Amino acid sequence: MTTPPPPSPRAPLRDRLKARSELGVGALLLLLGVLVLTDALTLDVDVSARGPVGPATVPLVVGCGLVVVAVLLALDVLHGGRGEAEGGEDVDLDAPADWRTVLLLVGVFLGFAVLIGPLGFPVAGALLFWGAAYVLGSRHPARDPLIAAVLSLLTYGVFDRLLGVPLPGGPLMGVL
Repeated sequence: MTTPPPPSPRAPLRDRLKARSELGVGALLLLLGVLVLTDALTLDVDVSARGPVGPATVPLVVGCGLVVVAVLLALDVLHGGRGEAEGGEDVDLDAPADWRTVLLLVGVFLGFAVLIGPLGFPVAGALLFWGAAYVLGSRHPARDPLIAAVLSLLTYGVFDRLLGVPLPGGPLMGVL
């Protein structure tokens, strides 16, 4: 599939802006990257207590990646690159949005936010993972809770033990 030529300078403003709409995505990525980098650089981290890899490492890598991708995207668009139009997706664009699923997912996330304090991350995270899987259509009553518990404990272990980002343990604090 070939992309149409860029609009001429005499084309209406709407057509000229539409041809460069990817620059908006690049600007958004750049803004997000700068925000992540600023936040990561202002973390109060004691290097001697944590070592060279601490809570700021992953945000710094992600922020730098966002900035690099934003610059590369902007350069590509300014040199005439354009994203291809979607051609063969199995999505019916005329179908209405599935608001029931969206609202149920919002409810699962709000439930997680309420339960993380009293139950701790391992239990609330398992409920979050299981609830999201159920809302999105997974119907395996034996497998889903087990996978959710493993994912939650793994996430808790990585953040709390390896990265040093304290997460609430709740009633399992003495066990984990």
